[in-house]
Parts: sequence; structure tokens; C-alpha cells
Amino acid sequence: MNISVELTLSPLQDSFEPIIISFIKKLRASGLTVLENPLSTQVYGEYDSVMKVLNTEIKEAFELMDKGLLYMKIVKSDRSMYEPHF
Repeated sequence: MNISVELTLSPLQDSFEPIIISFIKKLRASGLTVLENPLSTQVYGEYDSVMKVLNTEIKEAFELMDKGLLYMKIVKSDRSMYEPHF
């Protein structure tokens, strides 16, 4: 089963950029399809593979911050090739 995941990581501290940059670089290196925009990062792939990577990388990112938020949306399908038709 393929999924699409949208993530927005928000460390609640002054020094937030290094944590976000590290998180995104590790997602890129995972071998999954990763797309980024200024507001979020999307990850696409097979459910077990995506969730295994996210479990590891979210935990590591949380360990680097005092307080933070992670917004996550999961869609049951690979939407990486989505193009609007309007």
C-alpha cells in the first residue's frame, strides 16, 4: 500500500533552522520520494518504508529540540505525480 505524507516540523525555539534542515536532509537521503515547498515537506512511498523512516527521523528531530510541533497528514495513495486540472 502506497501513501503520501505531508509534514510541517516546527521547533518552538530560537534556533530552529538547523533542526529542520537536518530533518529534511535525512528524509532526502532515505531513498523515498521527497518533495519540498516553503511550508511543508511531502514524502511518498510504500507504507511500511515511509513509516519506518518517519518513526526514526521524527524521534531524532524531537530529541534535538526542547519543545516543538509536527503536523502530519497521511493519504492512502501515492500523490507524487498529482497535477491540478484547472
